[in-house]
Amino acid sequence: MITNLLSSQLEVKKMDKKALFFKCVSFTTSVHRVTHELTQHAKSDSITPVQYNILEYITVSQPVTLSEISDCQHMSMPNTSRELKKLSEKNLIEKIIDTEDRRKQYIRLSKAGETMMNEAFAHVESRFLHRIQNASKEDLEEINSALDILQAKLFF
Repeated sequence: MITNLLSSQLEVKKMDKKALFFKCVSFTTSVHRVTHELTQHAKSDSITPVQYNILEYITVSQPVTLSEISDCQHMSMPNTSRELKKLSEKNLIEKIIDTEDRRKQYIRLSKAGETMMNEAFAHVESRFLHRIQNASKEDLEEINSALDILQAKLFF
């Protein structure tokens, strides 16, 4: 009887983790959909969607390396390098050489890149605020707490 109970509890834990996994998949799919809705028409016409995604990543993570961008954007190193060259030619990014290892370069936004991304983020913020306009104070506190937990436990 004890063996059956332990086996049953183990099955429940497995099912809970499997259900949690599918809930996470559904959540991340929703995040992608909402991200698309929030960022729609936010980018400048002078850059491609791929370049916008790179600039967005640099904005929230700078300074970053070529390999970090490549990994995060699921791009090959040569393609990432090519896109960074185009962004550099548009004066949207700057490369900084590491003082301790001259072979290593960091990438950050230039002043023009900061201006472009500030405008894009203002557009996204406006859409975000519209989306949460009817949320109560308690709802906003719960959302804030949930985001903190997700950041600490899942998206670290």
